[in-house]
Amino acid sequence: MAATSKLVFILAVLLLVSGHQASAAANDDPAPYFLGKWELLPNNPGISAMHSVLLPNVDEMVIFDATVWQISRLPLPDYKRPCPMHQNKATNVTNIDCWCHSVFYNVNTLQVTPLKVITDTWCSSGGLDVNGNLISTGGFLGGSRTTRYLWGCPTCDWTEYPTALKDGRWYATQVLLADGNFLIFGGRDSFSYEYIPAERTENAYSIPFQFLRDTYDLYRRPGQDDFRLENNLYPFVYLVPDGNLYIFANNRSILLDPRANYVLREYPPLPGGARNYPSTSTSVLLPLKLYRDYYARVDAEVLICGGSVPEAFYFGEVEKRLVPALDDCARMVVTSPDPVWTTEKMPTPRVMSDGVLLPTGDVLLINGAELGSAGWKDADKPCFKPLLYKPSKPPGSRFTELAPSDIPRMYHSVANLLPDGRVFVGGSNDNDGYQEWAKFPTELRLEKFSPPYLAPELADRRPMILVDETEKAAPYGKWVGIKVKSAEMLNEFDLMVTMIAPPFVTHSISMNQRLIELAIIEIKDDVYPGVHEVVVAMPPSGNIAPPGYYMLSVVLKGIPSPSMWFQVK
Repeated sequence: MAATSKLVFILAVLLLVSGHQASAAANDDPAPYFLGKWELLPNNPGISAMHSVLLPNVDEMVIFDATVWQISRLPLPDYKRPCPMHQNKATNVTNIDCWCHSVFYNVNTLQVTPLKVITDTWCSSGGLDVNGNLISTGGFLGGSRTTRYLWGCPTCDWTEYPTALKDGRWYATQVLLADGNFLIFGGRDSFSYEYIPAERTENAYSIPFQFLRDTYDLYRRPGQDDFRLENNLYPFVYLVPDGNLYIFANNRSILLDPRANYVLREYPPLPGGARNYPSTSTSVLLPLKLYRDYYARVDAEVLICGGSVPEAFYFGEVEKRLVPALDDCARMVVTSPDPVWTTEKMPTPRVMSDGVLLPTGDVLLINGAELGSAGWKDADKPCFKPLLYKPSKPPGSRFTELAPSDIPRMYHSVANLLPDGRVFVGGSNDNDGYQEWAKFPTELRLEKFSPPYLAPELADRRPMILVDETEKAAPYGKWVGIKVKSAEMLNEFDLMVTMIAPPFVTHSISMNQRLIELAIIEIKDDVYPGVHEVVVAMPPSGNIAPPGYYMLSVVLKGIPSPSMWFQVK
């Protein structure tokens, strides 16, 4: 009996060790010598991609800039006329504008479909609703109180309501809540927040928000007017698993109960500088890992990388000198009873970078500059090399510099994950208008970047989801079987199933981006030759995964399948 017990114990230890080894192997780089690949797309959309969002199912990227300059490089086609009237920022004169400022860009066929937008979308906000439709908010001048709706169909175009919001929302942040409603926070001179009203209705009030006043920076100049630094525009707002909102602005953060409109806690300040526009860092909510235990605690951890000193915008605008960006990344578990910031150094300083969550759970830091801040001609020394950040690795081994682009992506650049695992990259306009002759010209070219997991030698090992044999929608908590084609046998130590919400991207903020690692319930190998079934549990509530569409991917030994669109509601 004793010998049998000892044998069982030894076997258990061996299984545990092999499980840890397999899990570690799954986190290794499957192609350590492949640093990614850039692809210049053969046609450009005729407008600079200041804002971007990927629409589910149709794989159309919505791209738009601003109407304020009354110019682009794509004429509004005859079938979209008469041309709208737009106000020019420089002259305050309203003129007929027959240029296009918004398009559908099909990420598969590369077809460009012009759209007609009336109100000014400059520095606006947005997000996808439960059905995958775009709800855009705010902007400049007459666009600042606007809500806009756009559906993904060949004949669809913008529907706009210019007086829907109570307060102007220029440089504001829009967040999707657990019940499918949106809140919008801040904006220049708007120290408040409000719900986005139902279509064809208007808000009668907004909710004052002292936190945005407390995080507003001024540069004091004796004998002169104070210079407006702000450093709290486009605040980072994340829905956390208890249904509350984590909000970061400048160098401070709080937890807000959006139901009671009450600040529940204040977090330790993040030292080192300012992190929001115009001292623009990038931030992501790190992957939310779910477990088989339905009631297991789910922690939320925030990552913030780069930024600049609080006075950087003043130095660039007034003194015409550009200071080095910040070179740190900071993490904090915001659901911890004793939260603290932990920081580490990046290989290079970065301001105005974009943070893209990859299906592997890693973070791609891409675009931006090493000097200065956001603003017209207020930055220099482009960051040509993306950084791959692996949050599961120990400090000191998390960063890898990847293959460089040769196109500067400065102020007003974007980056979006695509279903095939590549990253769409566009934009960059460091100029007050369309200027192809500037040092950093108005950029119309688009690229796709292939991360290291798309190395050519890994193509045969890439798992494939059999979309036609897999459910495409499910309610919260349901178990779903995913049919996966793979030459390898599957085990849970080498396997992840992730789902990523497609964000609205502008000004280095990716609104509503989140990644959920689903709990694996069961793996059925060889349900028929070469095809396996992975049974996963959908998230338990909208606090974990707000209702809507996600890119669902099966990741085997660090290699993700192409994603399928999956709706949770």
